[in-house]
Amino acid sequence: MDFVRELTQELVEVKEWPEFGAGDTITVTYKIKEGDKERLQSFQGVVIQRKGTGATETFTIRKISNNIGVERIFPIASPFLQEITVNKRGAVRRARIFYFRERRGKSARIREKKSFAK
Repeated sequence: MDFVRELTQELVEVKEWPEFGAGDTITVTYKIKEGDKERLQSFQGVVIQRKGTGATETFTIRKISNNIGVERIFPIASPFLQEITVNKRGAVRRARIFYFRERRGKSARIREKKSFAK
């Protein structure tokens, strides 16, 4: 098992991204190929979970689009990821906030984490 882990660390390049976790609102900019053209698209939403370690780590983002919940899973080591921006830090008590899927309206709000800047 260690051999496989070492091999993936050598072969897969993992970029440095900002720290974020469940409850944070982030914007992910990623590359989309349509035929022979490439363009950048943004996906902004709340992080529901981070899963895995190293090159196989993924994170799930949820947003509401036209009153329909949309979730997208991004691999952290994907070559198509261009930028991750943390917009808001959320104060949640769990690492995976699946209960967020059933929430609508005011109950779907996440408190912002207090930061003490000096």
